[in-house]
Amino acid sequence: MISIREQSYGLNVAIYNEFTLEDFQELERALLAEKGKIHLPDILLDMSMLKDFTIDMAVEQVKFLNEHDNDFGRVAVVTDDIWIKLGARLSSLLTNQHPKYFEDTAKAQAWLLEHNSK
Repeated sequence: MISIREQSYGLNVAIYNEFTLEDFQELERALLAEKGKIHLPDILLDMSMLKDFTIDMAVEQVKFLNEHDNDFGRVAVVTDDIWIKLGARLSSLLTNQHPKYFEDTAKAQAWLLEHNSK
């Protein structure tokens, strides 16, 4: 399940339980729509409640990031799960994305808002 909220800097995205291909396709649509509104939208990706993801979603994520690697600003990833963090870091090796990792959503959002106000 996925929740997407617009913010002044871009999008806040929270993922709950399993991250599926359908969830990622919803995220793709939201990211591309936001790209039409903000030149380089930032993204807060809260994965703290993520339990699992599907392989087809992971493949689609890598494809999307390769096609749009210069279309987005900063990415803040919230997770305290070492395996999710490792998986996210491995996927970022395949793209130009270099997210910053946080264990707290408020700190991640403060980081994005700080950059957005400059």
